[in-house]
Amino acid sequence: MTFPDSPIFLPDEAATVACGGRLAQELRNGDVLALTGGLGAGKTHLTKGIVHGLGCHADVSSPTFSLVHEYQGGTLSVYHFDWYRLEGEEELPGIGWQDYLDADGVCIVEWADRFPAALPRGTHWMALETLPEGGRSLRMIPAPEGAL
Repeated sequence: MTFPDSPIFLPDEAATVACGGRLAQELRNGDVLALTGGLGAGKTHLTKGIVHGLGCHADVSSPTFSLVHEYQGGTLSVYHFDWYRLEGEEELPGIGWQDYLDADGVCIVEWADRFPAALPRGTHWMALETLPEGGRSLRMIPAPEGAL
């Protein structure tokens, strides 16, 4: 996946969704995206853009309580996870984590930095940050300590 070396400035939600749409064009079957950032940083908006950019026009929402949403009907299936409410990595088998990694499609994980060792080698790590002056920034980051 090609990505600029410097952070991308995203002035609003619409820009975040549009950026996700552009990212979608570079995704391939089996890609895993690890999204980090605080509450309200834009992780779900970026995912919405990715899902729509892949041609699926489903309503995209955070899977905070359901833990995973599946989006079918685009050029690639998207499996959208939120690990915010998980207590520990040992809960991942219960939500079928390995099955999703083995399925055709793209896995997107919000709050991925909670369990970095659970993500496979080659995961694309991205950080979204809310800026004090408004808007957000998006940048590629190295895998955190403990990641494969």
